[in-house]
Amino acid sequence: MQARRIKREDLPLVRDAGWADPSRSPFVDGDNAWVPVRQGEEFDADIPERSRYAGRGYYMAGDVAVVHGDRPSAVEVEEIIAFRRPRGIVWIEALEDVTRTPKTELLWGTAGEVRHKENGYLFIMDPQEVMFSMGNRNEKMRIARLIRSGSGHERVADMFAGIGYFTIPMAGAGAEVHAMEINPVAFRYLERNVAVNRLADRVTTGLGDSRTLLSGTYNRIVMGHFDAVTMLPEALAHAEAGSVLHIHSIGQVEGQIRSAAEGAGFSSTIRVHKVKKYRPHAWHVVQDVTLS
Repeated sequence: MQARRIKREDLPLVRDAGWADPSRSPFVDGDNAWVPVRQGEEFDADIPERSRYAGRGYYMAGDVAVVHGDRPSAVEVEEIIAFRRPRGIVWIEALEDVTRTPKTELLWGTAGEVRHKENGYLFIMDPQEVMFSMGNRNEKMRIARLIRSGSGHERVADMFAGIGYFTIPMAGAGAEVHAMEINPVAFRYLERNVAVNRLADRVTTGLGDSRTLLSGTYNRIVMGHFDAVTMLPEALAHAEAGSVLHIHSIGQVEGQIRSAAEGAGFSSTIRVHKVKKYRPHAWHVVQDVTLS
């Protein structure tokens, strides 16, 4: 691969440069980035092509590699280092209690706070202190598209906002978002991410149990917690005919949703969307519930 060396921070500036080959991805090495060039263009080095990665699954939170599931072996860690050259590798063993605080181990390098870009937004976080799910990326954008394609202004409740995974793209799509988070560490990052994405005029934040923080009536309620169905009575008390609820769960819980909606005086239309495989024979799903 014939490539030019530039500063990593200058990558966005050369994305549309005439000499850059858009069909190939840049290679980042520390503070430098190697950008593939078109045929016949000047280059600084001829870098051997990297073989396709077929090792342990991981995702990048900023410049830190994050691994879920069983503890990675030393060989798996070395494979990630050789392929991606991250600043550090963090293993997340589990998410603990209602605050969804990660139980982690730093397997290699250094970690700490990262700046992670996703779908045009910036998220500041520490993957050892707060939850972040890369697998929800398409779902976040799907909800933003629903808001953007709507006919008018929406008031939205994000009951389990975390660091702003759904809040930021929803506010970016034009919604007025009431973002609630019970974990004080995640809440601090939520406030920072709202500010850094310049969305403070569209987001109101609240620290605490969302069931007691809900106020008024919402056009849309996002319930991004696997126990969300147990909190439906509180959410339904702040909905009206025409409101849409997005209820996350492991496996479908349509029967429980219909029962709760009927108990609150609503009928419901439910559409189920698969987000990702959670474990063998079990899916993370979202139920889109329209009340009438």
